[in-house]
Amino acid sequence: MMIDRLSVTFSALADPTRRAILQRLMEGEGSVGELTEPFAISMPAISRHLKVLEQAGLVVRTRSAQWRPVQLNATPLAEVSDWVERYRRHWQGAFDRMEAYLAELQKGDPDAKH
Repeated sequence: MMIDRLSVTFSALADPTRRAILQRLMEGEGSVGELTEPFAISMPAISRHLKVLEQAGLVVRTRSAQWRPVQLNATPLAEVSDWVERYRRHWQGAFDRMEAYLAELQKGDPDAKH
C-alpha cells in the first residue's frame, strides 16, 4: 500500500543523520567507513542508520569483490515528492481563491460572495 511505504520513508527521513547520509550519497556511492567519516558516531551506529534507509528503499548495497558500496535509490524520494505535490496543488488553489476573494473585498465589490 502506498501510504505504508510513505510512512516508512518519512520515518527514515525524520532523522537528521540519515538525511545527511542521503545528502552525501547524492555525490556518489560510498562504503560504510567513508560514510562514517563526517559524523561523530561509531561505524555500528552508521550501519544501523543504513539499515533503516535500506528498509525504506532509500539506499541499496551492492557487492564489488570485498567492497560493499552503498548507493542512493531516489525512487522513494520521488514518491514522497509526488505525495507532497498533490497537497501543494490543493493548498495553492485554496490560497489563490482566498487571495482573489480578499482582493474583491478590498475593492469593495458588493458581489463578493461570503
